[in-house]
Amino acid sequence: MAWPWLDRAGRLSRFKLAVFLLALAPGLWFTGAYALDRLGAKPLTAYLHAMGDWSVRFLIVSLAVTPMRRIANAPKLILVRRMLGLTALAYAVFHFTLYIADQKFDLARVASEIAFRIYLTIGFAALLGLVVLGVTSTDGMIRRLGKAWPRLHRLVYPLTALALLHFFIQSKIDVSNPVYWSGLFLALMGWRLMHRLKVPTAPLPLLGLSVAAGLATAAVEALWYALATNVPATAVLSANLDFTDDVRPAWWVFATVILIVPLNLWQNRTVSGGKGPAAKGSVRTAKA
Repeated sequence: MAWPWLDRAGRLSRFKLAVFLLALAPGLWFTGAYALDRLGAKPLTAYLHAMGDWSVRFLIVSLAVTPMRRIANAPKLILVRRMLGLTALAYAVFHFTLYIADQKFDLARVASEIAFRIYLTIGFAALLGLVVLGVTSTDGMIRRLGKAWPRLHRLVYPLTALALLHFFIQSKIDVSNPVYWSGLFLALMGWRLMHRLKVPTAPLPLLGLSVAAGLATAAVEALWYALATNVPATAVLSANLDFTDDVRPAWWVFATVILIVPLNLWQNRTVSGGKGPAAKGSVRTAKA
């Protein structure tokens, strides 16, 4: 068995083991909190929502692997991309299992709810898509599918969008979390567009990406509230300039994305100096 903490030669990888333990941590923490009855008045509901939230987070983190291995010149990150994607799937399956438990294991009722509640339909469609991607993520399936495999796994982008939409709808009133993670998803898709257009992965374009991601996040939040609650978009947009009560998600997205600018600048200087492992990593990345 190919244990997730082993490299391809069957040796222990400390990096993969650390990522594996971090992937387990949220699930173990919430399982313990549920067992100790520390999840509030509706512990099962809080438990299943937490597992769904972490599924989305790990899905976004898995999409960040390719950009970060280029921006930070860290080719080693590719070793955990599949693990992170499967972690997102595992949390999504557990989330759905807890939902079935919350419905008293009444499968007829579960099927009816999925069919007639749009946010459950969207979430279930995303789950089925992730299951397909998970089943076809093995080395054997990659060989069997050949050139069709990359086309199939590009479905992860619309599936992530569906998962985020499900996250939005089930969050009801306060959508700060889904707005933040949607902003990061837009930033990652923006980087992929830059890469396709051959825009260099350099500090200035990355600074522009951080600004664009922040503005897009503010627009998404304003559009959501305008459509879901009829709150004027201008009022939501203006709230981004008021720091009295809270910092809006757009600013958190901007702060998160802009962190890659000094990281990329430092890596570029290291590589240009031809010193250390970063320079060697850049050669390996260029050959990949």
